[in-house]
Amino acid sequence: MRQFLNKITSNQSLSLEEMEVATRQMFSEETTDTEIGAFLTGLKLKGETADEITGLVNVIREKSLTLPKELTGVMDNCGTGGDGSQSFNISTTSAFVIAGTGITVAKHGNRSISSKTGSADVLENLGVSLTLNPEQTHEVLKENGISFLFAPNVHPALKRVMKVRRDLGVPTIFNLIGPLTNPVALTTQLLGIYRRDMLDQMASVLHKLGRKRAIILNGAGHMDEASLAGENHLVLIEKGELMQFTLHPEEVGLPVYDNEAIKGGDSKENAAILRNVLKGEKGAHRDTVLLNAGLGIFANGKAATVQEGVHLAKESIDSGAALAKLNYLIEYSSKVKQGV
Repeated sequence: MRQFLNKITSNQSLSLEEMEVATRQMFSEETTDTEIGAFLTGLKLKGETADEITGLVNVIREKSLTLPKELTGVMDNCGTGGDGSQSFNISTTSAFVIAGTGITVAKHGNRSISSKTGSADVLENLGVSLTLNPEQTHEVLKENGISFLFAPNVHPALKRVMKVRRDLGVPTIFNLIGPLTNPVALTTQLLGIYRRDMLDQMASVLHKLGRKRAIILNGAGHMDEASLAGENHLVLIEKGELMQFTLHPEEVGLPVYDNEAIKGGDSKENAAILRNVLKGEKGAHRDTVLLNAGLGIFANGKAATVQEGVHLAKESIDSGAALAKLNYLIEYSSKVKQGV
């Protein structure tokens, strides 16, 4: 580990291969907490590169629990967190809407880190199990088209590093990679990030990770979700080609709302918001979900335009298809708990 520490503290970046070796050493019992903390801090001070992010993610996925069979055409939609917006669980709600259109969604997430309520907190409140094993997760993905993969459950090797991360108390490379470490081999992805300066860099990472098509976005107000408050900045990656564009909600027939209108609460409040949106309740919550789900459907390629994606998202909610995806997951979780 010392050779890599010397390199990054000399302001030199690691190659993808070097980062993979350094990450394996970071997970080794022989490496001390102090060395791990110094390595993470050194990367942050130097500035993380696309190769370094990719190398870290490759090793984390290599050490994660994997599903018993490969699924094809799977996507995820998730933000990095860290935007400080305290919004309701937009990407989690949108995931069910996307799945309601027939797209398979492996929703990877965690408990709250920077927001009031993480995806795991709100889903647990709704009755969704966080501890499905790989076989059960595969079954739900195949039958329901959406399942939840709880990060600590699928990444047991990260436990020690997460302790160091908490002790450091400052953002590190791990604050950027949550949405990238899904153990399912994703084909497409919608990725929100709170740092607008990293849009192209994260697009490069997704290409290196094998995504065929993806959108990386930074919302109005620097949210890690698409926002109705104004202009959103996005990068579309398709077959390695990057296309930058901006999107205002009015361009896709949606109204403008201030970001204050979508603030959430605790897990109980956010669970109620999620369920009410899927039941068809109108307002800022629904319209925000329509924008984000529409972008997800477009990122997947099922819609040729974002506007078509928004239209399909409306159909998913209004037909009851999105709510049915949630209800299946709740009922399956209940049966598992009861040992049925």
